[in-house]
Formats: sequence, C-alpha cells, structure tokens
Amino acid sequence: MKHYLAALGLVLLQATAVLPGGQAPTAPAADVGKDVATLPKVRLIATGGTISNRTGSRLTADELLQSMPGLDRYVRAEAEQFANVASSELSIPQWLDLARRINAVFSREPDLAGIVVTSGTDTLEEMAYFLNLTVRSDKPVVIVGSMRNPSTLGYEGAANLLDGFRVAAEPSARGKGVLVVLNDDINAARDVTKTDARRLDTFQSRDYGVLGVVDSDRVVFHRAGVKRHTAATEFDVSPLKDLPRVDVILVYQGASGDLIKAAVDQGARGIVIASAGAGATSGTQRDGIQYAVSKGVFVVTSTRTGSGRIAAGRRERQDDDERGDGSLRIAAEDLAPLKARVLLMLGIAAKADGAAIQRMFMEY
Repeated sequence: MKHYLAALGLVLLQATAVLPGGQAPTAPAADVGKDVATLPKVRLIATGGTISNRTGSRLTADELLQSMPGLDRYVRAEAEQFANVASSELSIPQWLDLARRINAVFSREPDLAGIVVTSGTDTLEEMAYFLNLTVRSDKPVVIVGSMRNPSTLGYEGAANLLDGFRVAAEPSARGKGVLVVLNDDINAARDVTKTDARRLDTFQSRDYGVLGVVDSDRVVFHRAGVKRHTAATEFDVSPLKDLPRVDVILVYQGASGDLIKAAVDQGARGIVIASAGAGATSGTQRDGIQYAVSKGVFVVTSTRTGSGRIAAGRRERQDDDERGDGSLRIAAEDLAPLKARVLLMLGIAAKADGAAIQRMFMEY
C-alpha cells in the first residue's frame, strides 16, 4: 500500500507539471527556449480607450500584455505606449503620427510579424480605415478594443487582445489590409461599423460579413476584400502635419443649406453629404451644395442608411457645376459617410482633382 501511494503521488506530481495556460511541457527546458525564440514577434501599440480605462487609472501597454494568460504560447510580444486616451480625443495629427510610427516600425524591424493597435470603440472604425489607407505594408495591422472596461464584470478586453495577437501572428492574415478583431470576429477595416452602443457584438460588416473568425484551435479566414489598401496604397502621409478640413452634413426633413454654407465659410475643403436613401437632399441643402461647389469645395454624396451604393456620375441636376480638372461632385460608392470623410481628406491632401478623387472612391 505504501509503495502504491508513493507511485500515485509521483504520477500526480507529473500530471500537475504544466506550463501556464494548462499546456503540458513536451520538451526539455533547452528545447522550450528554442521554441519560444521561433515564435512570431508581434508589437502592441496602445492608444487607450475603454480597454485600458479601469476605475481610477488607465492600464498601460505593459499591463495590457500582462492581462493575457498564455500569450507566450502564440507570440513573442512587445509593448509600446503611443497614447492613453479615449478614441474621440485622438487628433488628426496623432492619426498621422500613428501611421508614420507603424510604417517606421515595419521598415526598421523586418522580423516583426504584425502589429496590434488598441483603440476606443467610439471612433475605432474611422481610425482603422485611415490606417488601411496609409500603412504601406502587407503585414497584418490588427485593431482591437473592448465594450466593457477593466473594472467591469465581464470585461472582454483581454480575450479581444489575445485574439488580436493571434491574428497579427497568423501568416494567412498577411495582405488582407487592416483588420478589426473583437468578439472572436475578424472584420475588414473598410467595411466594419459599430452598430450598437452597448452590445459586445457591435462591430459588424453588415451585408458583406466577417472575413473570418478566431477559434480555440486556429484562426480561420473565409474571404478577403478586393479593394486597394495598405501595401497598394498611393497615399503618403510622411510629409503631412494635418489633413484638410472635411465636414459631414446629415440630410433630414426640411434641412437648411446654411450649415453647408457655414462649413465652407469656416474653411472646409470638402463636404460629405449623408443623404437620404440613394442621394436625396432636403430643404435648402441643394442651394448649400451649389454654394460649396461655387467656392471650389468638393462635395461627396454618401447614404445615411448604413448600406447601399451611390453610383459614380449621379447628378442631382444636369447643370451641376464643373471645373476644368474634373467635377467637384463625387459619389461615395458604398463607403459610409464617416469613411468617405477619411478618404476625401486624404484625396484632397494628395492634391487630386475631382476625377482622381472619384477614381479613389471606386478603388478604395
């Protein structure tokens, strides 16, 4: 009996000798170290947001890394603190700095597999699309966030972060543009939008659907986007200090064109009209649009409906103003108003004419 209990104790001791995360060791220590050294290297660039906003203070980039048990099973993780604020507090110059930083890191560290960026969810879709147009690498850039803060029961930030690191390290994620990963779903930065103010499954791509999912055993992609992005982009933000002002004006019953005129008079270089249906305006907005065009301001027509395409070449009236280098009236295609604004800012900053900007809306 004594020998039996001793043997049983030895078996139990061996059974409990497991690595963090519950994985049993499969090799001597020297081999484990070698395996770790061959894991893909992924950089976390933290900007803040709800994912960091615990009661009384904000989690740092290093603390976010420490919040993910088992991370070292998948990647060699690094952390960098870019900012630590709500997403709506990030300025456009900070967006430009972030894009330049990501480009610089990829250029200087060729062994880096990918980058994870944390963001608040309120304006996450805008920043993600901006990076989709300005990061000039085909390596994965994965944007993550959370709907609940670290002091809240059910905080999902650590799970989203771990998913983001796994996607950034996944070879098949390369070349798919900037990706948004929350709630186990992988969405394209171009298509994704926040659809609910509270729910965990808020980020969706509506008619287009997810690109893939993060499951317990592996990362699975079902499709890839066909629009230009990242390594194929024509946008160079390296010399820019800011982007031109572009405002979004909503169409609603009896809307006044004075808001459009005021935006133009205050220095807007472009106006995005979030139109009713497939391009309709209301009230005196048509007069406001004509005023903008007369001042040389680009006007992009999008739809407020959340999906659907505004066809290039569409005109509210046959006598819409033209200028020699192309029309000032642009169709947003299927881009949502917020993302149409991002693309128009970059197009104007690139000194493109109307015809070139319309091409951009068709290609990106």
